[in-house]
Amino acid sequence: MAEPFRPPRIAGAPISWGVCEVPGWGHVLDARTVLAEMAGLGLTATELGPPGYLPTDPAELRTLLAEFELRALGGFLAVPLHRHPQHAIATVRRTAALFAATGAEVLVLAAATGLEGYDTRPPLTDNEWQTLIETAAVARDIAAGHGLRTVLHPHAGTQIETEAEIERFLADSDLDLCLDTGHQLIGGADPVRLARRHAARIGHIHLKDVRAELAAEIRGGALEYSQAVRRGLYVPLGEGDVDIAELVRIMHETGYRGWYVIEQDTALAPTGPADRPRRDTEHSLRYLAEITTALAPGGNLVGK
Repeated sequence: MAEPFRPPRIAGAPISWGVCEVPGWGHVLDARTVLAEMAGLGLTATELGPPGYLPTDPAELRTLLAEFELRALGGFLAVPLHRHPQHAIATVRRTAALFAATGAEVLVLAAATGLEGYDTRPPLTDNEWQTLIETAAVARDIAAGHGLRTVLHPHAGTQIETEAEIERFLADSDLDLCLDTGHQLIGGADPVRLARRHAARIGHIHLKDVRAELAAEIRGGALEYSQAVRRGLYVPLGEGDVDIAELVRIMHETGYRGWYVIEQDTALAPTGPADRPRRDTEHSLRYLAEITTALAPGGNLVGK
């Protein structure tokens, strides 16, 4: 008997409202505004954003999310895994305990450089790479002790960014990936090809759409990542150069039943249009709804 159709599970993230862990990234909206706009768009789950943006007291955090009928999905944690591993491990312990206390399910781990922001990344030695792999494994075990899954997020400006680095990590580690369609394209990988090749290793998905010409400028060194974001690197789903429809189709057909988190790495100016994050997310949700409808029995999914 065929498995009944299950619509994709869709969540939001504060970064789509310009809330980022990088100091000086942009204007930061207050948490209640962001959560209210998520709920108003029909979202029922969210990643938690950078450390300290939402309350760090579990009871207070649960109460705040319940007010907007949102569940905590987990969140992104960028820490240097290749040096001073005890510091990274201590941070993972605190974060995993908070996530678990709010009923979250996933720790999205990124291999930060240790530098501020995502504009510069030094190369790793083989010893540093081995430390990264070992520290990621310890982080996985700590999170598992709290009932959380851990996924490694290849991310622009971190120590795992390019397709070669992703392949090396998959060969050296048993952690699954957070497939981020925008960051993978920025790093020079084809997210659709990665989905076909490594569907069984994808444990979480961040859906982004990006402008390929700006991504190429980042890879070529002509443009810093933060500058590209401010120049419109990220666009609503369906308006950029990632074949979101094909990727969702592949993941659905290969049995992926995890979350799709709509993320657009936005940097807000204090005088910019206040409703842009909500409008862009609403557009992305409509586009994803069209894909979902086409995936259902009798639908007709057409990619770009």
